Amino acid sequence: MCTVTLTLFCAIICCSLTEKAPNISSPNIIIMLMDDMGWGDLGVFGQPSKETPNLDEMAAQGMLLPNFYTANPLCSPSRAALLSGRLPVRNGFYTTNAHARNAYTPQEIVGGISKDEILLPQMLKKKGYVSKIVGKWHLGHRPQYLPLENGFDEWFGAPNCHFGPYNSSVRPNIPVYNNSEMVGRYYEEFKIDRKTGESNLTQMYLQEGLDFILRQTEAHRPFFLYWAADATHAPVYASKRFLGQSQRGRYGDAVMELDYSVGQILSLLQNLGVENNTFVFFTSDNGAALTSGPNESGSNGPFLCGKETTFEGGMREPAIAWWPGHIKEGTVSFQLANVMDLFTTGLALAGISPPDDRTLDGLDLTPVLLKRSHTLQNRPIFYYRGNELMAVRLGQYKAHYWTWSNSWEEFKSGINFCPGQEVPGVTTHEQKEHTMQPIIFHLGRDPGEKFPIRVTTKEYQDVLSRISLVVESHKKTLVPGIPQLNMCDVAVMVRFI
Repeated sequence: MCTVTLTLFCAIICCSLTEKAPNISSPNIIIMLMDDMGWGDLGVFGQPSKETPNLDEMAAQGMLLPNFYTANPLCSPSRAALLSGRLPVRNGFYTTNAHARNAYTPQEIVGGISKDEILLPQMLKKKGYVSKIVGKWHLGHRPQYLPLENGFDEWFGAPNCHFGPYNSSVRPNIPVYNNSEMVGRYYEEFKIDRKTGESNLTQMYLQEGLDFILRQTEAHRPFFLYWAADATHAPVYASKRFLGQSQRGRYGDAVMELDYSVGQILSLLQNLGVENNTFVFFTSDNGAALTSGPNESGSNGPFLCGKETTFEGGMREPAIAWWPGHIKEGTVSFQLANVMDLFTTGLALAGISPPDDRTLDGLDLTPVLLKRSHTLQNRPIFYYRGNELMAVRLGQYKAHYWTWSNSWEEFKSGINFCPGQEVPGVTTHEQKEHTMQPIIFHLGRDPGEKFPIRVTTKEYQDVLSRISLVVESHKKTLVPGIPQLNMCDVAVMVRFI
């Protein structure tokens, strides 16, 4: 199906768009958010198999951001942060059911994104943007929480991850939507073969994205495409064409297909003549899920641990910005940045003032992206797990106020967030508080967080004094949102079409 439809796309482009589309005042915005893809999964970040030629070329044509972070080491809170520009502890995407507990939106979750939050597509409507999400939503599955109730004009995808298959008499398979209509379920109408890993979902998501871009370009409307493919989340999948192609196994097959899809999207923009008027940003929702390894997880490069932890491997993400004619080719920025910046940056690109009735955690990155400034303010990165501030990065230094990988109970059952990477006193299986004497690392010298700076040194004392002021200011002004992820009830699961 994919080959035929892409061929038709080429024919449509050649026949109907022989001239370049005119520029419009507000650039199109595309955010590509991968699922559990690690910092070390891209060739441009050193992955030795070099199986991401399109993403590597995207970086060569744009800007690489090696110091880019998510807002939480788990999928739902990080996505809520991206679309709201606010930390999960502010937007309510956390739980208070247990200390430093990660939480997300399973089928039985009662809550979802708060109606008090203002999401990026809602803001972009002020300038006439048409917005579409393709793929995974993960901000609540009850009707009032779905994308079309929160600013998006179109949606093709699912409210949850593709876990399953389930026994429909007890727990239904995850529904798939086309806008507000449920059109089937994973493992039923939308096949995923758990044995072989074969699924056409990435190709469907690609087609939906291409179709949306073409329609909006033909209509001369500015658009926002949030392309949230999830093939690299276990159970990983790829279409038949890509299965067995990677040196890295099935996970690598999924990465190769996503890389191909990125290439197709960028090529379409160029064929339509709108590449100079389209800002594209590629990143991931959290670090690679090492618990799914080695067969179904990616690489976090030199960084410690992975998904669900606040060590670097859980929260530092691959990131590429692309905007021909505006972002200088082949540039690298070491600016500390995070997914919440995409909210504020998107508004700046569209010429929209950010809401002034709330605290935003995202900064406008356009001065860095457009090389009007080499760096922004020496902004901190906050590492939260649930509603607990676990660590803070300022410049090259990172201070851990709490350490925890996962519980002894989980660890003894075979669940390991840091396989082969245990660091004594750091990757603890008990929650260890260090607020009186934080564990501090220099991430330039020690990106793997293996060698704490000795507390008796002048370096430690100088760093602690600077970071302490940042933490004090942050906590003093923090007003937590009402937690949305405290309650589950099997009665809210979507059981029928």
